[in-house]
Amino acid sequence: MDNIRTWTAEDEAIIGTNTDATECKRCAVEFGYWKDDYITYFVKHVDRKAPEINRGYYARVRAIEMFIHQFLERCGTKCQIINLGCGFDTLFWRLKDTTQAVGNFIELDFPAVTAKKSHIIKRNKQLLQKIANEDGEVMIHDGDLHSDGYHLAGCDLRCLGEVRRKLAAAGALAAAPTLLLAECVLVYLRPDAADALLRYFAGEFERCTLVVYEQCNLGDKFGEIMLRNLSARGCLLAGSRQCGAPAEAAERMRALGFDCAKSWDMAAVWAALPEDDRARAEALEMLDERELLQQLHSHYALTVATRGDIFADIDLNA
Repeated sequence: MDNIRTWTAEDEAIIGTNTDATECKRCAVEFGYWKDDYITYFVKHVDRKAPEINRGYYARVRAIEMFIHQFLERCGTKCQIINLGCGFDTLFWRLKDTTQAVGNFIELDFPAVTAKKSHIIKRNKQLLQKIANEDGEVMIHDGDLHSDGYHLAGCDLRCLGEVRRKLAAAGALAAAPTLLLAECVLVYLRPDAADALLRYFAGEFERCTLVVYEQCNLGDKFGEIMLRNLSARGCLLAGSRQCGAPAEAAERMRALGFDCAKSWDMAAVWAALPEDDRARAEALEMLDERELLQQLHSHYALTVATRGDIFADIDLNA
């Protein structure tokens, strides 16, 4: 990593979105939408969020977990997960509490984010003890954290050479079954940088599945309002022109080298969740702004792309 790099005001605004997402997730966890024993280490206090925000985050987390579990059912735990733009995500620890802890878990984000996450991990025994190997060895250097099976590294995802170096240092194996996660990250990259990153993964990793969650259908009035609100906070969404209809996102993944890809807006994803899950979530809070939730659902999409033989077919209901 180039230690003298100057980060722009827009970069700083993007980094700030991690705090927003972590606070929203903690709020939803406190209301009982899903269980996360670790998120409190990363954000200490949150103001109450609107019910539609809580429910939207539940749909987001539940949908991504659905495909994580499908991937692990097919590949077993001798695989690797690469979390792009990881922020303060707690997936590693939640998987460690199940029988689905994977062979190697790699997280990448801006150095400012990973350095802070490393510091939080180092200070909290409950986080650190699940990372340490049998010898208790955890190495932290220049904000990067390395242990046996977990790696947290700071890099600029727009710089492919840097990404490759960090993955090599983290022990990423091109031949291993690989799950790539990109949760509200690609949209912040210029289209050429995002395409180069995705083309690299599709070309380098022989058996991989990519799960992307980000905005869609931004060309309508509601999408314009979303863009304007983000722009007012300094987030210009360099990749917003790629956020068209979900079908276009799937087509983009195939053009970049993935064998198969499908994409759904979150309204379709919500409808595909088990009825019991939806009923439980809907009972947690009264929802006055049902129309707003529907608008949000129609402006976010889940895209899944695969290379190799991991998925014979990609299905929400698998």
